[in-house]
Amino acid sequence: MTVFSQKRVYEVLERGRSNDATAYWVNAGLMVLVMVNICAVIIESEHSIYVKYKLWFDSFEYFSVAVFLVEYLLRVWTASLNPQFGDTPWQRRKAYIFSLYGLVDLIAILPSILAFAMPGIDLRSLRAIRLLRILKFTHYSYALQDLWRAIYEERRAFMASLYVLGVAIILSSTMMYLAEHHVQPDKFSSIPRAMWWSIITLTTVGYGDVSPVTPLGQFLGAVVAIMGVCTVALITGILASSFAVQMERRKREFEEHLHEAMADGVLTDKEIEFLDTLKDDMGVSDEEFERLRKKFLHKHHGKHGHR
Repeated sequence: MTVFSQKRVYEVLERGRSNDATAYWVNAGLMVLVMVNICAVIIESEHSIYVKYKLWFDSFEYFSVAVFLVEYLLRVWTASLNPQFGDTPWQRRKAYIFSLYGLVDLIAILPSILAFAMPGIDLRSLRAIRLLRILKFTHYSYALQDLWRAIYEERRAFMASLYVLGVAIILSSTMMYLAEHHVQPDKFSSIPRAMWWSIITLTTVGYGDVSPVTPLGQFLGAVVAIMGVCTVALITGILASSFAVQMERRKREFEEHLHEAMADGVLTDKEIEFLDTLKDDMGVSDEEFERLRKKFLHKHHGKHGHR
């Protein structure tokens, strides 16, 4: 019974079955709770509002921490069922605790627990760290999971791009320092100070608070600006390409579920509800869903007609 209960909790938290209504509502409720938490942290930073509604803010925080703490403990408990985390239950739980998701879940509750444990100390800045709870959305959103997976799978390309960007920052700030520090000693007094201009220019932000005035400096500035456009385009292209691959992988997974559901040529109400939920989670449009449905229906009729 204990194993079944642990397995059931794991299925609910990790959405082990896409047509699981309990898992859907539990994860939807947690998403809403995270959203309300973010809004509460932002609003309570306005001191006058926080003082006026302190009891409401604190009560909601107690409730939120209790829910997130229970969720965290349940995830640690059920991590032993996840084969991706290791071979033994202890290895799997340890792997989850130190994984990105585990650290995010811990950060979601740790600041408030410290604030509760040390009520006499001003921990407003520590409490503001609760905004990191927004990272918990990666648990509940397929799109965000795809984004993280895209970044991870293309980590070598990203590291290479960041290396190029770092080299460009160092070289451009050094050259700009040599070209401008005699004319603008307050703005280009050192290479580290020149790096501010370099970073702003290479990232195409262009605040305009620091700019070259000498002909050589302006020429270097133009070259750096062009390099910045190329570098940003390179990083953006890598991310967009990898993200597109992840989305295509999701769509293929959806096609497999659709194929299974339409194996008999008929979609029941339960199957339609399941596919609608899966379609929304995986970002498949209504037009794409209808196209796939007609394609599989045509294949099914063609197969039976041939017979």
